[in-house]
Amino acid sequence: MRIKFIQIFLVTFIFSCSPTGVDFIADPVVIEPVELESGTGVFIYEYLDKDIEVFYYTPENISQNTTVVFTMHGSGRDAEATRNAMVSKAIEHNFIVIAPKISQENFSGGDGYNLGNVFEDGDNPSEATINSEEEWSFSIIEPLFDQIIASTETTVETYHITGFSAGAQFVHRFMFFKPEARYDKIVISAAGWYTVMDNNISFPYGFKNSPLTNNSIQGLLNNSLHIQVGSLDNDPNAPGLRHNDYADAQGLHRLERGIHFYDRAQLIAQNNSYNSNWSFTIINGIGHNLQGYTDSACDLIFN
Repeated sequence: MRIKFIQIFLVTFIFSCSPTGVDFIADPVVIEPVELESGTGVFIYEYLDKDIEVFYYTPENISQNTTVVFTMHGSGRDAEATRNAMVSKAIEHNFIVIAPKISQENFSGGDGYNLGNVFEDGDNPSEATINSEEEWSFSIIEPLFDQIIASTETTVETYHITGFSAGAQFVHRFMFFKPEARYDKIVISAAGWYTVMDNNISFPYGFKNSPLTNNSIQGLLNNSLHIQVGSLDNDPNAPGLRHNDYADAQGLHRLERGIHFYDRAQLIAQNNSYNSNWSFTIINGIGHNLQGYTDSACDLIFN
């Protein structure tokens, strides 16, 4: 595979008003390409003071139009297995797979991963404990996409993103907290519980007491979001499944909670005459299975 041996310059424009007009300051950021071999591999992406392992698959033939798909792991943080589950579909449809590992060392617990490291304690959000945006684990995705564009022949301007289990929690909140990100199709599979679009319910179960209250609900509903849950993913005693009054108000297991998340969004759209590009599928015969959800997610994106 031929690598782009060029430097990509991202220019940040900073404007400040002055009596003489507008001052312009250009701050170029250099992205050094990494060498990605054809097939599967891993590289280290440096983000702030953290080394992020990125497991990938690249096709033998990459063109300017080759698609990029991010896939986010579950709570086991096994990005390699998550990448591997998508390789057969990547070969079939000739796309690049990117599976970053959001490790416990870099982003500990559900606060660091599922909730994006937005707050020091995501279950007790406050203005005093909100982290700077660059510290959010959500903030890794966009510059990592730039790294992939700098390092391969593709020049696509958007990417698709999928998440399984805890990864589905990460991805739907990523969509909420990063409404200007360059995602195209989003597929979330079998999240344990959700942040619903409700300014009267406190984060992490709703938008209250978080920056999400400033979001455009209409804009979020315009995103191409697909929610999928297996018909057999209905165990209320599944390992790691959160139970409290707030989570159980969404249902007692993943299937009920996925339906609840989707139905609430559709009710908001109906009551406000908003268009909705969200969709929902129950996959017959599937339990909490990474491979089954991954295959279905790719079929939704490419078929």
